[in-house]
Amino acid sequence: MTALEGGGPFRFVLRVRYADTDQMGTAHHGAYLRWFEAGRTEMLRSLGMSYREVEERGIRLPVVEARCRYGRPARYDDLLAIETTLARLGRASMRFEYCVRREPDGELLAQGMTEHCFLGPAGKPVRPPAFLAGMLERAPRP
Repeated sequence: MTALEGGGPFRFVLRVRYADTDQMGTAHHGAYLRWFEAGRTEMLRSLGMSYREVEERGIRLPVVEARCRYGRPARYDDLLAIETTLARLGRASMRFEYCVRREPDGELLAQGMTEHCFLGPAGKPVRPPAFLAGMLERAPRP
């Protein structure tokens, strides 16, 4: 993981596991969404609160839209950097953007986004509570 002090996107590094690949030896398209989740949850943790702690305070952050544009394949045992930024913080939703890069050369493999809404304990959309809004204001932006 990379600290947020230096500016730029939050970077979370992971290795492509055998279970992430298909018969051709390339990462299955569904793995990218899991990697986006890893980047997003580790970025929240680096800002001071885990996803679990947010949920324990009664807020859920379901994905309402997800996109991924695949450029180059990731392969078994590749080391990848998942770069995550908070592209938009709205009244009852937020959007994260992601770049997946191969390490150490930084080749861009995929780009994507996820849109989330804030749900309160009753399962209805809510504005982000102050504890979460303040934390998200410190998130790296594109």
